[in-house]
Amino acid sequence: MASPDALQLLKSSIAASKPPILTKSPDPATAEENKTDSFVEATHLYFTYPSPLCLPLDIKTRFTSQNPDTTAVDLRSIFFAWLQKDVTVPEYIALAGELDKQLPEGQKVRNLIFVERLDLITWLEGASDESEYIKPLEGVAAGQGDLANRAADVAGGSAVPTVGGSGVGVTQTVGGRPVKVIDARLQAIYNGERRISDHNSVLRGVKPTDFSHVRKHAETFLGRRKGVSSSTRPGQVSKSAQLATRPATGPSKPMASAVSSKRSDPIILLSPSASSLLRMSNVKTFLDTGLYVPPDHPTLSTQTTANLLHITRTLHSLGEKPYRFILVDSPEQFKPDYWSRVVAVFTTGQVWQFRGYKWREPQELFGHVLGVYVGEKGLPTPPEVKGWGSSVKTFAVERWDERAHGANVDQETRVARRWRDRETVEEVWRSIEGHMRGRGEWKR
Repeated sequence: MASPDALQLLKSSIAASKPPILTKSPDPATAEENKTDSFVEATHLYFTYPSPLCLPLDIKTRFTSQNPDTTAVDLRSIFFAWLQKDVTVPEYIALAGELDKQLPEGQKVRNLIFVERLDLITWLEGASDESEYIKPLEGVAAGQGDLANRAADVAGGSAVPTVGGSGVGVTQTVGGRPVKVIDARLQAIYNGERRISDHNSVLRGVKPTDFSHVRKHAETFLGRRKGVSSSTRPGQVSKSAQLATRPATGPSKPMASAVSSKRSDPIILLSPSASSLLRMSNVKTFLDTGLYVPPDHPTLSTQTTANLLHITRTLHSLGEKPYRFILVDSPEQFKPDYWSRVVAVFTTGQVWQFRGYKWREPQELFGHVLGVYVGEKGLPTPPEVKGWGSSVKTFAVERWDERAHGANVDQETRVARRWRDRETVEEVWRSIEGHMRGRGEWKR
């Protein structure tokens, strides 16, 4: 019995909405009990469609990659690329690199270039029946001429094998269950067809997208221009507004931002540098109460090892409902979508801070998020910060005087003497609020 084709099995399973799962067992009978989500622990891929089957992850497929040379790609790399089909190219490369650090030598994931990964995903999801990177099955392309001769043979009915001599589909049994087999002559005709795209597939791509939320935004601007309809009575919602807010119906899935009422928490990234005036030990006191204390003060700073803090703040230009800000000093635990929620990055001017960021170059980073530099009054701003442009706002706090502001002074006196801290904090919040308002994602 010929060994099953891993690529065709994966494509059929995806088409039947029964994708395979990772498992640590080579036996289909125990594969379900030993399933895992880790590529490091898994040794096989368990298929449930059309019949239970386990294939080793290191088995070679018909897909060939040009990186670094023309060689067959293993099943582990193919399945990993399909699971990461929705992430961007930098994220895919980063995830593959992290996985390679944990995998032993000889089991590394093959990093597919953008064109190869796009071609593979398109073929697996059934949007295309041909791929220049997938070798044909043995015996399929042998003895065939060029495409024109092949099409002529198919149209004339010659050189096309039939099943059972009658040319009709027959039914076989696999594992006691009936499986329909496509007639070979009909399959050859299908192979000679060309897929014609319609305007929906050209404009929308492979995945249909719901644009109902655009109507809602357009109605806001068009309503201001046209004014309230004379036929609309006070207290009554206009028909156009009802249509704009009505959920779209159809096969496509609505976007999460159009239907979800849950608001994501904005994220503020701090500098992990020991020279930073604001760290996890004193940033909450500064941004929440408007009082600056040294981050390493033995009694006034918060002695904590937490790497995540929360601050609640009302931004009146964005609504009366308070926002809950998340403060972290490292993006190690970030998911890909977390970067869209980052609204500010506190920096000291040291470029090494951005090593693990999505945007590592300062000019690119501060083109997406607001930069905040807080220094001491009387000290010059680092030239690196000045060179990063107007997207980095600079602020200054008064120097700390232990005799005037220290632990021997009561809280009321300390707040009165450092009243300028409150002004600085309000300026910082106004900059963050203005940046969020300008992005348009954090709306009323």
